[in-house]
Amino acid sequence: MNALDHESCYAILCAHDARFDGRIFVGVSSTGIYCRPVCRAKTPRAENCSFFASAAEAEAKGFRPCLKCRPELAPGEAPVDASARMAQRAALIIEEDERAASSIAYLARLLQVSERQLRRNFEETYNVAPVQYLQTRKLLLAKSLLTDTRLSIADVAFTAGFKSVRRFNELFKQRYRLAPRDFRKGSAGTGERGAPQPVALLRGTDPAQSITVLLCYRPPYQWQTILEFLATRLIDGVESVAEGSYRRTVRMIGAENTVLSGWVQVAPVPTKNALAVTVSTSLLPVLARVLARVRFLFDLNANPAAIDRCLEVMNAHKPGSYVAGTRVPGCFDPFEMTVRAILGQQVTVKAAQTLARRLAQTFGEALATPFAELTHLFPSAAAIAELASSPQPIADQLGPLGITGARARCIGTLAQALQRGDVQLSLAANPLEQMQKLLALPGFGPWTVNYVALRALGWPDAFPHTDYGIKKALEPLTEQQILALSEAWKPWRSYATINLWNSLKPASPRT
Repeated sequence: MNALDHESCYAILCAHDARFDGRIFVGVSSTGIYCRPVCRAKTPRAENCSFFASAAEAEAKGFRPCLKCRPELAPGEAPVDASARMAQRAALIIEEDERAASSIAYLARLLQVSERQLRRNFEETYNVAPVQYLQTRKLLLAKSLLTDTRLSIADVAFTAGFKSVRRFNELFKQRYRLAPRDFRKGSAGTGERGAPQPVALLRGTDPAQSITVLLCYRPPYQWQTILEFLATRLIDGVESVAEGSYRRTVRMIGAENTVLSGWVQVAPVPTKNALAVTVSTSLLPVLARVLARVRFLFDLNANPAAIDRCLEVMNAHKPGSYVAGTRVPGCFDPFEMTVRAILGQQVTVKAAQTLARRLAQTFGEALATPFAELTHLFPSAAAIAELASSPQPIADQLGPLGITGARARCIGTLAQALQRGDVQLSLAANPLEQMQKLLALPGFGPWTVNYVALRALGWPDAFPHTDYGIKKALEPLTEQQILALSEAWKPWRSYATINLWNSLKPASPRT
C-alpha cells in the first residue's frame, strides 16, 4: 500500500474497521501521535491526519506511538505479489539475522537479488530503509515489554535487541519524547500489575519464570479450528494442547551460537483480537524471534478480507466448504514439522504420532518445564545429520523405533541437506525453488513437498491436489477437474486446502 488515499483512509478510521488493522496507521499532527485504525480515542479532524503504510514510516515522520491502541500490537500484512513478497521475506530475515539490517549487500545475497532491486522493493513496501524498519521493530517490542511485563529497564533493552542501555534510552527519548522509566510510570498496563519490580531475568534465569505479551490478528479468527488441527498432529512430549491453549518446548540458537531452551504457551484473548503468548524467561535473549515464529505458527499476519473475497466462491461448489477466518497452521520448527510429515507418509495419524514421540524421547534432549506433558526437545537437524554421518547406517539406528529404512534415510538426507545449506526451510527462502530441491531428495513426492510448502515455507498457494482428503471433499471430480477448479482460488490455495480438510470432519486427517 504505497499511495494511500486520504479520503478512503479517513473513512476507515471513522469506522474503526479492524480489517485494516496493521495495514494503515494514522499520524495526528495536533498531538504528534500515531494510531491504529481501531483506536477508540476521539477521532481527530481529517485535516490533522496523515496516513502511513507501516509503523516504521510513521515514526520516520516524527510521530510517536499511541499508548491506548498500542501500534506495536498491530498484526502484520501478508502480501503475495512478487515485489511485496520479496520485501516481506527481507523483513523476516532482518528479524532472524540482525546483520541483514546493517548490510544491504549481505541481505541481497541471501535473497539472490541485486542491492538496488532489494532496496527499491523494500522501500516501496514499507516506505523506510531496512535499518529503520529493524529499529522500529526493536522499539515497539521494548514498548510492549515496558507496558506488559515487570522486566527491568536494562532487561527490556537487551531483550528488544539493543546492545547498550544508553543507546536504548537515547533512541526511546528521541522517538517517543519520554524516557523508558517515565513511560512505564505513565503506562496503563502497569496499573494492573502494580509498579514493575526490576528483576535480572536474563542472568541465571529460572525456566519456571515467564512473561506474557500479546500478538494481535485481524478478525475473524477461527481459534478452535487451528487448535484442533494442531492437537491431532502434535508430538507428545514436545507439544500439548490443554485447557484451551497450545504449549511446546523450544530450542533456539542465540548470540555466539549459544543454545537456549525453554517453553511457550499460546492462548486466545478474543476480546482483544489477540493471542496471549507466555514465554519462559530462559528465551528472553531471542524473544523477538520466538514471537515471529508464533506469528507464523498461528498465521497472525493473514489478511482474512482479501482471502474471503477470493475463496467465498468455494461455497458455490460445495456449501460450507469455506469458513471465513480459517487460518493455515504454520510451524514453529520447520525441520521438526517436515520430519513429522515424512513419518506420516502412508501410515495413520496415530502411528505417525507414536513414531515422532519415540524419535523425540530417544534422540531429543530432556527438558524440565512447569507442564508435566512437556518433557523433551525435538532432535535438531544437526543431531540427526550427525547420526546420518556416523559409520552405523541411520536405518539401523532409527529402525528399533519402528521407522522404516526408507523413512530413516529420507530423514537423514534431509538433515544433511539442511546442514550443508543445500535446502532451506524458512520463510526467508524462495518456496518454489525449495520445493524443487525437496523433490530431488529421496522420499519426497509432490504431496509431501506441497505439505511442507504449506506449513513450513509459508507458501499461500500450495495445493496438494492428489491428496485423498481433497479428492474426498470434492468428489466426484477427477484430479484434473480439481486442478481446473482450483484456478479460481489462486493465490490462496493453501487456505482452500485447509478449508477442504476441515469440511471432512470428523473424518481422519492426513499427516
